[in-house]
Amino acid sequence: MGGLFPRPRTVVAPGAVHVPEWLSPERQRELVAACREWARGPVPLRHTVLPGGGVMSVRTVCLGWHWQPYRYSRTADDVNGAPVAPLPAWLVELGRAAVAEAYGPEGGAGAYAPDAALVNFYDDAARMGMHQDKEERAGAPVVSLSIGDSCVFRFGNTEHRGRPYTDVELASGDLFVFGGPSRYAFHGVPRILPGTADPGTGMRGGRLNLTLRETGLGAP
Repeated sequence: MGGLFPRPRTVVAPGAVHVPEWLSPERQRELVAACREWARGPVPLRHTVLPGGGVMSVRTVCLGWHWQPYRYSRTADDVNGAPVAPLPAWLVELGRAAVAEAYGPEGGAGAYAPDAALVNFYDDAARMGMHQDKEERAGAPVVSLSIGDSCVFRFGNTEHRGRPYTDVELASGDLFVFGGPSRYAFHGVPRILPGTADPGTGMRGGRLNLTLRETGLGAP
């Protein structure tokens, strides 16, 4: 929902675009309901275990391809071995619309063909360290949609995890797309802002983040 003052659309870095309030309240409610269904399985929402034994505070469920550090597969071998749920066509179309919104009619949205989505749930204490999305073989943009509590989203450079970086507040309904020169920028979520969600979205606390990607892995 809109605040007292409008938040402007911002180009955070070349190829990285923040569009506030892009998702309508109705679409946010639809996505929350869909995410609840996906979280039930066939592969349930889980805390990802890292190769060194650490456990991510964010909980994740995947569509299309299952992501685990640091590869994609069609089955959730690190959870229950079940095939990952398919990526619905309507979510692919939403991703194309997002790229068109961020980059305009000449930005290649028609060719955008995401085949994987990561649905991340952050509770009040969850964080995401600075990282690159680089398991994909395609260089297509990443589309990020936020619902629920706001967060501090840290968008950095392509060389390392340190400065320079820009902290952006992502609120419910916001779109963030990064591609082109910023496709492999380090990024993370150092903080959630509890109690900032509009209850009308159907969220009962926490933040949902849907990210759409092209893996470049082709058909199974």
